[in-house]
Amino acid sequence: MKPETITALVPMRHHSQRVPGKNYRPLAGKPLYRHILDTLLAVPELTGIVVDTDSPEIIAGLRAHYPGVRILERPEPLRADTVPMNEILLYDCAQVPADLYLQTHSTNPLLRPQTISAAIQALLAVYPAYDSLFTVTRLQTRLYDQLGRALNHNPAVLLQTQDLPPVYEENSCAYLFTRATLEARRNRLGERPLMFPIDPAEAWDIDEELDFLIADALLSKRLEKL
Repeated sequence: MKPETITALVPMRHHSQRVPGKNYRPLAGKPLYRHILDTLLAVPELTGIVVDTDSPEIIAGLRAHYPGVRILERPEPLRADTVPMNEILLYDCAQVPADLYLQTHSTNPLLRPQTISAAIQALLAVYPAYDSLFTVTRLQTRLYDQLGRALNHNPAVLLQTQDLPPVYEENSCAYLFTRATLEARRNRLGERPLMFPIDPAEAWDIDEELDFLIADALLSKRLEKL
């Protein structure tokens, strides 16, 4: 696959249920949403960046600091908390045609440009045998279901955790897909998605207040070393 256009889609809501105002709250010296945009601007494979938002504050910040980023103001019917992300992505893809889309979130401030580049190259190298990609975190720990049944180990055989067969957690840091896949399945994951493991240190997704505090500490420490 040799796409001429690879567009990044970044949804950013004004309202946040669990961490109020998180998308524009200061983190490691600047509003949270600016970290992922600075990361995407450093990814050479990307030909465009689109922010889908209903936030007047974010729109004002984009116009002031990111004139090259395209703004899509989210329509009212797509603003409810209950609207699935795939429906938002379908709208975005209809507005901005591209050969390949990368979707990430403002809540992934620790994601590095070189990781995104590596993910893009990984999918391009195996497409169409794999038709989409999502990032994962490798886990080697003892897991149980809600009934206390072991999922990935035999409790009677106490293997060291490093010897357990790995399992993988979808970490929501990055997805790669085509519009055809999204429209056919109404899902950013195709029939044959490629899992792309990334460093756990990059995989923090801010859902709770504790996530915000941890990401702030980790990113502040990283920036001190630059």
